[in-house]
Amino acid sequence: MSQRTERRGIHVDQSELLCNKGCGYYGNAAWQGLCSKCWREEYQRARQKQIQEDWALAEKLQREEEVAYASIQGAQSQPPSQPQASLVPFSKFEEKKTNEKTRKVTTVKKFFSPSSRTAPKKVSPPSENQEGKTPSPSISRQSSIETDRVSRDFVDFLKTVHKPGREVHKQSRAFIEIMANKKDLSADELSECVQDFYQNLSDRLMTHFKGSSERVERVMDEVEKYIMTRLYKSVFCPETTDDEKKDLATQNRIRALHWVDIQMLCVPVDEEIPEVSDNVVKAITDVIEMDSKRVPRDKLECITRCSKHIFSAIKITKSEPASADDFLPTLIYIVLKANPPRLQSNIQYITRFCNPSRLMTGEDGYYFTNLCCAVAFIEKLDAQSLNLDPEDFERYMSGQASPRRPEVESSWPQTDPAHGPSTSSPALAQVYQNLDLLSGLGSRQDRVLEGARSLQSDLITWQESVEQEMQEILEKYPMEISLPTPSAIDSDYVENDRLPPPLTPQVFAG
Repeated sequence: MSQRTERRGIHVDQSELLCNKGCGYYGNAAWQGLCSKCWREEYQRARQKQIQEDWALAEKLQREEEVAYASIQGAQSQPPSQPQASLVPFSKFEEKKTNEKTRKVTTVKKFFSPSSRTAPKKVSPPSENQEGKTPSPSISRQSSIETDRVSRDFVDFLKTVHKPGREVHKQSRAFIEIMANKKDLSADELSECVQDFYQNLSDRLMTHFKGSSERVERVMDEVEKYIMTRLYKSVFCPETTDDEKKDLATQNRIRALHWVDIQMLCVPVDEEIPEVSDNVVKAITDVIEMDSKRVPRDKLECITRCSKHIFSAIKITKSEPASADDFLPTLIYIVLKANPPRLQSNIQYITRFCNPSRLMTGEDGYYFTNLCCAVAFIEKLDAQSLNLDPEDFERYMSGQASPRRPEVESSWPQTDPAHGPSTSSPALAQVYQNLDLLSGLGSRQDRVLEGARSLQSDLITWQESVEQEMQEILEKYPMEISLPTPSAIDSDYVENDRLPPPLTPQVFAG
């Protein structure tokens, strides 16, 4: 019991949320604890090293090929008695060279292709001869309603920017066309292309706006919205990654942890308070809604709204501002209750394609970093994290048993006829009150059913009495039908002398 009462809680030092390089920006587990800036520097450094190694290998292969070619030429000039001796080592060299080329051909081709860092070339308007060609998938695909709306909003926004607006629109459209032809790239390479475009365009806008970071950020937000809405289907959870497999693993993990409650996580939230319960529901709704958004910034806004609802719930419960140590356990609890769809894919999508300035600083970056920490904690959650016995933890995870609260394991509270159930728990008191209401409704329903059966019986009796009375009347006064006697037409008027005599037929001789 002491292990249950003395809970150590979930504590994360704020320094653990920052970049491992010590630059002061927020880090990310997907970037090995680095911020987006430091991660790109490391990635480009490793990529440049790989390029140099590939060039060195290519030069080595070229030199060996020249040596082999020279040896072949020398062998052909020798007498025909020694052809086999010179061709055998060359065949071994050819086999070795083919194996090395097979291993490196993919990498070499990637770096010999046009670099994503180069500025987009000018896109000339399609001519009449080009119209007959097969258009790119981004053009031939039927645009969705949301894509059309975003495109119109983007054009309307650029009209307010005046001079650089046309160039921004031109560069954005050209970049989308370039990305449509790079479907064979990996997710990291796609991310590198997008981040390079953000950086180049941001530098140009910074020069135009003379250092006005606020205006540049506003334009970049609209550029991100336009580009990522158009590229969403091709870059979200691409087939070249294992994001979908991670989504399923995370969902199964959260389902297996359905038994974890507020007490185990030391969450300072009282859901019995109506306002707190409303904030918890809103936080769950926001984190689930994240999957329905297409733009990384919109997904971040869902995370930010969820986090603010969490802070409100903690503040109402504790009657004081929430701390970081209170926020992270509550966020973990919200994620466990919500089990958001495609959680890993959404995190990776934000990490790869969001404007890096949003992830490095500000409240959006802070809340997103905490969400990544919460997911990492859920993946590594064990018995020690919840202060449970390892055997109990395994039984809970396998579904063989479920944890019981002390008030549930104890006997049921005694009921006082005058004051109702004697319990100090508001939840149990509410349960008993609801049970009393249900029992009252049951008795009322029984009375209504008894009255309905009585009415049905009275109707049957009344119908039988009416039929019996009608039968008695028919027997007492039988119906007699008398046929009318034939009479003359004017028989009723015989006594009336004023009537003229009846007409008699007359026959005229023709």
